[in-house]
Amino acid sequence: MTTPGPEESLHPLTLQWSGMTHVGRFRKNNEDAFLGLTFDAREIRYLGKIGSGSLVEADFVFAVSDGMGGAKSGEFASKIAVEKITRLLPPSFGMAAQQMDSGFGDILRELFERIHGAISDLGRYYPECQGMGATLSLCWFMPGWMCFGHIGDSRIYYLPKDGEMVQVTHDHSHVGWLRRSGKINEREARSHPGKSSLSQALGGGNQKIDPHIGRVGCQPGDRFLICSDGLVDGLWDKRINEMARKELDASKLVLEAVADSGRDNTSALLIEIA
Repeated sequence: MTTPGPEESLHPLTLQWSGMTHVGRFRKNNEDAFLGLTFDAREIRYLGKIGSGSLVEADFVFAVSDGMGGAKSGEFASKIAVEKITRLLPPSFGMAAQQMDSGFGDILRELFERIHGAISDLGRYYPECQGMGATLSLCWFMPGWMCFGHIGDSRIYYLPKDGEMVQVTHDHSHVGWLRRSGKINEREARSHPGKSSLSQALGGGNQKIDPHIGRVGCQPGDRFLICSDGLVDGLWDKRINEMARKELDASKLVLEAVADSGRDNTSALLIEIA
C-alpha cells in the first residue's frame, strides 16, 4: 500500500503513542511482545508504553510480535524478533530527506530475513526451540511517511483523520486471502476453523518468507494501530475503529478485547501524528 506523502508542514511533526500487552484470561504466559524505539544515525533509545516525541531529529519504530511454539519458545521467538530491529535501522536514518523512493523496502526486507534466519537457526540447533516462530508487524515513522513490514496475522490499521479505517497489512493465512478476495465476510472469517493457520511466519519451519512491505503518507491527525490477533478476536472492526479514534489509550482497547474474549494474549500500540 502506497499513498502520496503530504506537503511539508511549517510545523514539525510529532508522535504520541500508547501501548499495552495482556496475557488474556486463559493462558499462563504472554507470547506477545511490543516495542517502541527512536533512533538517529548514532544511537537508539527505547520508549516507554506512553509518550510523545518529535520527528525532526529522529525516526520512530513501533512493532508487535506474537510468538508461537508452545511452552516458552513462542515467547522467546517474539523477543528475538523485536530485539533484532535495533541492529539494522540506525544506519538508515535520514532516508526521508534523501527521497527514499527506493531503499526502504530493501532495508525492511533484509531486517525480516535476518530475524527469520535467527529464529530458524535456534529451531535447528536447540530441540526445545524446534518449530518456534513469530509474527511481526512493524511501523517505521519518518517525516511524512509510515513505512511498514509485516508477516503473519498481527495487523496494522490506518485511521486517517478524514476517511475510513483501512487494514494496511494482509493476514498471511488462507482465511485472510478469502476475506481479501470477498469470498467470506468478517463474521465468517472470525468463526472459520482455519483462521489461526498461517501460511507465513518468521521461523516456524518456513524455508522462505515474503513479507508484506509498503508505505503510507501521513499527516497530523492520522492514527495507526498495531495489534496482535488477540485484539481482533475480541473486537469487531467497527468497534476497533470507534475506540481507536477516541482517547489515545491502548489499554482500553486491550482490556475490552480481553473482557469480550481473552482466549489469546492481546497487544496493541496506538500512534497518532500530531
